[in-house]
Amino acid sequence: MSDDKVVEEKASATEDTGKSETTSAKTNSQPEAEGKTSTSRSFRRADNKPKPKPKSNHSRGNSRNSNNKNHNAYQRPVEIEEDVDLSDVSFTDEEKKDFDARVLRQKDIKELTVLAEKLKIENPTGMRRQDLVFYVLKRASSLGDIFCGGVLEILSDGYGFLRSLDYNYLPGPDDIYVSPSQIRRYGLRKGDTIVGTVRTPKRGERYFALLNVELVNAEKPDKYQNKILFDNLTPLYPEEILSLETLPTEYTTRIVDMMAPIGKGQRGLIVAPPRTGKTVLLQTIANAITTNHPEVKLMVLLIDERPEEVTDMSRNVNGEVASSTFDEPASRHVQVADMVIEKAKRLVEHKQDVVILLDSITRLARAYNTVTPPSGKILSGGVDANALHRPKRFFGAARNIENGGSLTIIATALIDTGSRMDEVIFEEFKGTGNSEIQLDRKLMEKRIFPCMDINKSGTRKEDLLIKEKDLNRLWILRKVLSPMNVVDSMEFIKSKLKGTKSNQEFLDGMGK
Repeated sequence: MSDDKVVEEKASATEDTGKSETTSAKTNSQPEAEGKTSTSRSFRRADNKPKPKPKSNHSRGNSRNSNNKNHNAYQRPVEIEEDVDLSDVSFTDEEKKDFDARVLRQKDIKELTVLAEKLKIENPTGMRRQDLVFYVLKRASSLGDIFCGGVLEILSDGYGFLRSLDYNYLPGPDDIYVSPSQIRRYGLRKGDTIVGTVRTPKRGERYFALLNVELVNAEKPDKYQNKILFDNLTPLYPEEILSLETLPTEYTTRIVDMMAPIGKGQRGLIVAPPRTGKTVLLQTIANAITTNHPEVKLMVLLIDERPEEVTDMSRNVNGEVASSTFDEPASRHVQVADMVIEKAKRLVEHKQDVVILLDSITRLARAYNTVTPPSGKILSGGVDANALHRPKRFFGAARNIENGGSLTIIATALIDTGSRMDEVIFEEFKGTGNSEIQLDRKLMEKRIFPCMDINKSGTRKEDLLIKEKDLNRLWILRKVLSPMNVVDSMEFIKSKLKGTKSNQEFLDGMGK
């Protein structure tokens, strides 16, 4: 055989081998397209494209893909820091307690910057607050265990993140990743407050990951698994009053205590026209609850409010303040509200008394109306027929629980705003509460506080909250006030309260 023939045979063999490898590669990459028979074509889409590959299931194990995927979060670039020698850096045992995400988030930016410089973090002044907390925790991990805590939000893929109230449960770079296996093992649910040790992100990961669960809602994890679900608890009428009376000159809380008492498990509406002091009234009620009932867990939820009002509320109320201001999208309003109500439900399952002050349920219903997919059935004012189901579930969660625990919700409802939608929302919620405080603009115009219409305000089943002797005297007082207009009735009752130091002294004086 000549040399030319040998070369031709080798080339032919090489071409055949290449074709077979190409065919094999195509077969492995597209198993649904094996062969060109009529049977295989029947499994192809009408546009002659192969079926899309199924999405990966992030709920299987502690995958790094899910650790990198924090929905709607600020995306910090993955950075692998070089090892830094911290042998010359020392901290006392007291200072090491600061290496906790909950403690670091409470510090101001100057304290964080000083701590970052001590840990040899470059350019700390140019970082966002959440990034600064992240890098301080990451650098401090070499000095010992890191403890973190937060409220669990479970995403649709099965894994979750611990959110922080300091950022209004907004996704951020210092969130803690919780794997699906941990959620199943401990029976965790959305809204659980979790404390545990964490590890730093590995190569290719963005977030800290939860290692061990130390506490769930301030209890050991083994006790948590025996809790009864909130929806299975038995609701009752409020039976124990939340006394709001503090100072003799604080007439707002004294009048509310008598005319529209609030009990543990109350579902109350504050019906308010614009500029009638509804936010100030909520603030006064909040301070009275924290003063007289320190055992109660207080949460204030501000939806679609002004930023300066959020700051004022957080500085003057001794409780948790979660907010989503008017410049945030409706989806943020809904997310914050869902986190707050789920956290409250988990605490009630632990037989705790929780109070939520919501300002306002009208704007929350507007947000749900925006994010709800259109059903094709529109009520007057542009309200979708299905949009009010979720805010009603929020408001309807308020209840007194048999054998311990209660959830009280006091929400403001806007009227006389000139919006037909607001009127429809108010009418839908009007009969759902068991307590109502009506505010009046005429009192505001004359600067008479509280701007409360006594004759239109009241509480259902108030006989369960007030002693029978005092209740009879309050009925007599209402008969005296009923012929008066809203201004005269408020001035009359305030003049009578000025001569007494407490409501009990005032009621006892009526019997003499």
